[in-house]
Amino acid sequence: MPDKPLSHGRKSISASTKPKYLMTNSPRLSNLWTADVITLYPNAFPGVLSESIVGKSLEKKKWALEIVNLRDFGIGPHKKVDDTPAGGGAGLVLRADVIEPALEKSISNSPKGRPLVYMSPRGKRFDQLLAKKWAAAPGVIILCGRFEGIDERILEHYNIEEISLGDFIMTGGEIAAQAMIDATVRLLPTVLGNPASPLDESHSSGLLEYPQYTKPAEWKDRKIPETLLSGHHENIAKWRMDQAKIKTQKHRPDLWKTWNKVKN
Repeated sequence: MPDKPLSHGRKSISASTKPKYLMTNSPRLSNLWTADVITLYPNAFPGVLSESIVGKSLEKKKWALEIVNLRDFGIGPHKKVDDTPAGGGAGLVLRADVIEPALEKSISNSPKGRPLVYMSPRGKRFDQLLAKKWAAAPGVIILCGRFEGIDERILEHYNIEEISLGDFIMTGGEIAAQAMIDATVRLLPTVLGNPASPLDESHSSGLLEYPQYTKPAEWKDRKIPETLLSGHHENIAKWRMDQAKIKTQKHRPDLWKTWNKVKN
């Protein structure tokens, strides 16, 4: 049996490849950046968030992941969470009276300033600027939808911001939530080994990142550009900026147009 918590404060979970172990309660440090995820599929977490640098930092309690099982708030003996759409139509809609207590659980235990968002294909597209905004907050509360979505009155009552991973439809918000949490957590000051790592990445400056190379110096008759091996830091910086511009103009003309407007 796990030790009893020392207080009635919030709980955190540590990284593991075994979902049941991850759901074991342990005392939470109050100053941790925390992602609350409300979902019908708690065993989907931490998923990829348990891997690599993000997973190690979760295990070391550099950030926290709180999973709220929406099914726990279902109605009746069968824990019903959805019903047919008002006005008719295909599919099912998650009920407002089920989502409300789940949201209240997260909100009541959260510090002020945590964004409250819903994974939705009709929402604002997630980007690097939004990841930075979330990283600067105490954390984020994410509601994952399923089926035909959720009762609109929940979005209106709680003033929830709708966020989309892209212009496509998924079966639920769990994968999108993991992607957004990953993009945000890696921006936290203590997560990446090198604090300068996020500074030159794609989208950080408005441009795509320049090409990267490593050993061997020659592979299949392709050589690393001589400038990168010159040791001349000013020339290397200029080469990288030029390449970032070329990549952005070629692959993302929309970003290139925006970058030029800002610079000019």
